[in-house]
Amino acid sequence: MRPLTQVLGWLPRPLDPMRSIKAKLSLALGLAGGVGLLIFWWSLDWIPVRLSWFAIAVALGLVTLQVMAHGATVPLREMTVAAKAMARGDYSRRVRATSRDEVGELATAFNQMAGDLAAADRQRRELIANVSHELRTPITALRGLLENIVDGVSSAEPETMRTALSQTERLGRLVAELLDLSRLDAGVVPLARTPIDVREFLDDVVREARINADGAGHDVRFDVAAPRLRITGDRERLHQVFANLLDNAARHSPPGGTVRIRAERHDDHVRIAVADEGDGIPDADRDRVFERFTRGERAADGGTGLGLAIAHWVVQLHRGTIAVADRAGRRGCHIHVTLPLQPA
Repeated sequence: MRPLTQVLGWLPRPLDPMRSIKAKLSLALGLAGGVGLLIFWWSLDWIPVRLSWFAIAVALGLVTLQVMAHGATVPLREMTVAAKAMARGDYSRRVRATSRDEVGELATAFNQMAGDLAAADRQRRELIANVSHELRTPITALRGLLENIVDGVSSAEPETMRTALSQTERLGRLVAELLDLSRLDAGVVPLARTPIDVREFLDDVVREARINADGAGHDVRFDVAAPRLRITGDRERLHQVFANLLDNAARHSPPGGTVRIRAERHDDHVRIAVADEGDGIPDADRDRVFERFTRGERAADGGTGLGLAIAHWVVQLHRGTIAVADRAGRRGCHIHVTLPLQPA
């Protein structure tokens, strides 16, 4: 048996040529009222009624229908005007949604859509501006170094070439992170899920973080503690997450500081905490650090502002959570990553 919606979809629509929904409502209600009135008269054996009174009743009915239909159609007219404004790039218009019927629900959904489109447009503009700025800085530095070498102002000494190499690596890191974000946004990031031993995995990440910290001149120690737990996930992607967290912790720790990594089991999840001894993240920035190009007060630390955004995406793909934990009087930045354990 066909659903009722499909059956109703085949019914004729005689009012489609009319360009006003208010006129459609008035005509439909008028016809319905007229049919009901005729049946009522028929049941009373056609009691004589004066034509003047009949005309007055029809006029009052039409006026009432117009007034009532106006309130039902105003949100639709407002949505039409707002939609045309959106086509021109204006996402600031909203529709007053006060009714509780289907039109009111449509108006509420329309306002939510307008807000989402405005946020997406703002993020697109910010993304273009931030990418342009991030690319311009290392390119300008590289251009200055190369111009000095070509003009004979400076020679291609190891220190100069190391600076050029550092700027090139920054460019490569930015391009790689942008490619990762584009793949994540497009939903084309396949996860090669395999069983992962948490302790062994963190030892590998910390071993690489020590090498990177020594190469960058960061005088920090790494202290890791993890029980024998197993999770299921993409080892390479999760390695990228914790390598970024440890790199951030090493860069923001004071000389001689300690970066601590702790893994603990909580029911059917494992919580991995990464903590440093730096200044920490201000409370106002805790909810924004996982947004793209958000670096807060770390603008001069060499980061691109994309690492935590990518980490947030990867953890979400693994059905986990990542957040800045409340310091509760403790020093430094504390980030907690929660991942589901491998089923027994």
